[in-house]
Amino acid sequence: MIIKKSLFVLTLLFLSGPCSFGQYKISRPNAIPLHGEWSFALDPAEMGQAGKWYDSKIDGNRFDKVTVPHCYSADLRYQFYNGTAWYRKTFPWKNTSGKRIILHFDAAYYKTHIWLNEQKVGEHEGGYTPFSFDITDFLKDGENLLAVSVNNDTWKVGTIPGAKDNNRINDAFMGWVNYGGLIRPVYLTVEPEVYADNIKIESTPDLTKGTAVLNTKLRIKNISKQTVSPKVNYVVQFKDKPVSLNWKIKSISISAGQTGIIEAEANLSAAQVKLWNLDDPNLYHLTATVGADTISSNFGIRKVEIKNAQLLLNGKSLRLGGGNRVVDYPGLGSLEPDWLIEKDFRLMKEAGMEFQRLTHYTPSEYFYELADKYGMLIISEAGNWQLTPRQMDNDSMRTKFRSQFREMAERDWNHPSIIAYSVGNEYESKSQAGLKWTKDMIASARELDPTRLYTFASMFLNTLPEKPEDEASQYVDFVCTNTYGNHAKALDHIHKLYPEKPILISEWGVRADNKDGETGQAQHIRNVIAEVRQRPYVIGTSWWTYNDYQSRYHGTNANGYRPWGIVGPDRSLRPAYKSHQEEMSPVLIEKVSFKPGERGSHQLVLKLTARNDFPSYAIHGYLLKTNNGSYAIPDLNPGESKEVTIPLSGFDKNISLTLMKPTGYSAGIKEIELK
Repeated sequence: MIIKKSLFVLTLLFLSGPCSFGQYKISRPNAIPLHGEWSFALDPAEMGQAGKWYDSKIDGNRFDKVTVPHCYSADLRYQFYNGTAWYRKTFPWKNTSGKRIILHFDAAYYKTHIWLNEQKVGEHEGGYTPFSFDITDFLKDGENLLAVSVNNDTWKVGTIPGAKDNNRINDAFMGWVNYGGLIRPVYLTVEPEVYADNIKIESTPDLTKGTAVLNTKLRIKNISKQTVSPKVNYVVQFKDKPVSLNWKIKSISISAGQTGIIEAEANLSAAQVKLWNLDDPNLYHLTATVGADTISSNFGIRKVEIKNAQLLLNGKSLRLGGGNRVVDYPGLGSLEPDWLIEKDFRLMKEAGMEFQRLTHYTPSEYFYELADKYGMLIISEAGNWQLTPRQMDNDSMRTKFRSQFREMAERDWNHPSIIAYSVGNEYESKSQAGLKWTKDMIASARELDPTRLYTFASMFLNTLPEKPEDEASQYVDFVCTNTYGNHAKALDHIHKLYPEKPILISEWGVRADNKDGETGQAQHIRNVIAEVRQRPYVIGTSWWTYNDYQSRYHGTNANGYRPWGIVGPDRSLRPAYKSHQEEMSPVLIEKVSFKPGERGSHQLVLKLTARNDFPSYAIHGYLLKTNNGSYAIPDLNPGESKEVTIPLSGFDKNISLTLMKPTGYSAGIKEIELK
């Protein structure tokens, strides 16, 4: 979360709303939301541009009314429409000298064209990443007309994601619905002529000394008519208290109309360092002030490494379950109001989904904010979904992917929860084009952000290749494999190919309507995890999918959904949810003894063991919660066991024990018979 705030008072002709409008969070505290009622019209004949539907003289009575953020694919009036649609909104404005007005779209799916007061502002391609335009010179005093056309037709060759060019029946891009519209917040910010546009924070801990080095790269835009040498002041806080640091700042001059990067460095002592990890997600807050402007962001200090086919967080091995979340909800489509993100996060967290790719594209940033705050490890993926060799060799496609990847990374690069980036899913990684794509895209991405691990999700490793150099996983930091059967054989084959690389099963699972039904889906989880526990080089299992989702892909059910989820479309829990939750609990709980006492006062002795196979990580600060209260349990390293005594009262024949994480989420439920 990168927060912008300009230090001045702006007089507007309307009252700007709060930075959360209709349950859609905006991270910038100085945002002026353009949410609420907009005019809307479909344009199936593609007549809007020629007919100047952005003109104030157009008959506004022919437009419907919608509420933005808006997903026209899920709006019952336009459901499943595929093509161009138009949005229009008027808003009052009073121009101020010496300020720049920026129009922001947190995401619009997929191709977007923007006009303001009948003048073309710009255009953007890409459905899940933010973009913005400086509209200062387009604004006027009084009423302003903003017009936006959005086209969601990505069932074509040449878009990312998009259709394949292989002439195979039912093999185009229809894996998830191409939900169209202004699907995330639209807003304005007002900036001085010299302002901070973005900041990248890199924190590197020394695990031996306990210290850390903080490096920042502050991007400043100079829209003034003269060269400037900006002075920057940095303030770091931890739990709302200032952290005293000495900064080394590299001064630069930025010419008129240019952008510059100011680099700075500071050292944190051991007493100042509190590491970010899964169950103790310590967050710092950095604010940089440049003249009348400020920019700020949370960050965490943590070290992610790959060693000896293991994933290490702050020097300690982790093996975790996870899940893929498709952005899809009945009646909302790809809209992600805050309440839905919070619900999904809680359900995933309590199902033991702690380490996952999440999805094939960039979801709302609020999910990552929750992951930062409450602990979760995420691989962020840009939208190469099964691109063909010709597409991966195409210069235009490569340019589009790099653009979408950059927008994704620049929004999210300060989130400690994001430990890796993926450069695609299930593309032909055994082809020369796939090999070149993987090598080139990881190399260019590392130039943008060298602090993360890099991978992609392969579907060609389960039986092929015979030599490691025959497939593009040779270039990754850890292997991601989409495996749907013969897991033991496939995993052993992959490990033989790449013995030094740990493996994440980035997709696995069966549908809830398989031949054995929902019971079979739940049992499949137990069967596969039993195989994973015998293979210490498997660092994670990311179930496909956390939730059911709508699709046009062949094999979709008649109701429009693909029932892969451990929860249904409305997030109702399936038996597989409980199965996943039980298998992913990090602590085994066994009854040692039960001693009844007088007048209903009893003592229950339990043996607690931190799993040493899967999942596996150190236990610190956990609680056991009963109807009588909560009880702290001893810290446990993987494989370690300790006994605890729980006082009980009453005459119940059974007791339910809930293992609670330090962050307040359940990590498993155990029923104990009292006798």
